Amino acid sequence: MSGTEGWGFTDDRGAELGAARVPLRVAAYVRAGAALLDLGVTPVAVYGSGHDGEELDPAKAGGLRAVGVPYLGPGRALGAEALSELRPDVIVDVTYDGKSPYALDEAVAERLGIPLVALSVSGELTLPAILDRFAALAASLTAAPGRSASGAESAVGPVPAAPASESVPAPDLAAAEALLRSVAAGGGVAVLALSGAGTEQVHLARPQAWPELAHLAGLGVRLLDPGPGPGANWLTGDWAGVAELRPDLVLFDEREHATPPYALPSGVRLAPWNPETPPSPAAYARFFRDLAEALAA
Repeated sequence: MSGTEGWGFTDDRGAELGAARVPLRVAAYVRAGAALLDLGVTPVAVYGSGHDGEELDPAKAGGLRAVGVPYLGPGRALGAEALSELRPDVIVDVTYDGKSPYALDEAVAERLGIPLVALSVSGELTLPAILDRFAALAASLTAAPGRSASGAESAVGPVPAAPASESVPAPDLAAAEALLRSVAAGGGVAVLALSGAGTEQVHLARPQAWPELAHLAGLGVRLLDPGPGPGANWLTGDWAGVAELRPDLVLFDEREHATPPYALPSGVRLAPWNPETPPSPAAYARFFRDLAEALAA
């Protein structure tokens, strides 16, 4: 599709979006923006979620800081004026329920007449399906004549191309998966994924509710299930419950709003986990390699 033929994309809410030309200026939720950057589309700016503060969370930034993409703060605090000043052609968010964008009030985009793409990152999809959807969107956004992997201009001037190390082709993801599968087969290490919520509380991840954790299980990683109880994605309990599950390795939520591991049994190894890893082959290749190293330690 050329930039003169227009642009169309159906998002994961079933919304059919279109424009007279391929969008050049993309504003995005930080997770989506970091993924698009890996896939060759540099956003003009990114915004955070309700968990985020006024500064970009390093755990969620991906390569955005390295190329100077501006961060606007939490999306729910953004008004029409702030977005209007950016002059975006399209906004890209994620959705967990298949109905609403996660981090931005859709009414703001509607008032400005800006198409808003929401791609699902929920446990109803496999990780490969999520990666395919982001790749399809990126391909549609790089169809404009003359547009290169360096993307468009930002609101504050040209944004340089992503460093070469940030652009990892899909075959490298396959190699990282093969490495992780090989390491996981040799150890039988029990792995527990969690997010700290203070000194008295911790959220324990249900592996099958998280596309990347379910994918790890498919690669042979032995992930511990916290057991029955309320909560679709997490079982909330105390730190003593972590010890009862007897993990060998804890994947801890490294985002800034999460509490670092507070009280763990002696000898338990730690490895960081970002529950909002950018949905790109590059980001997951890095995560899988790092986890393979942690399992082998």
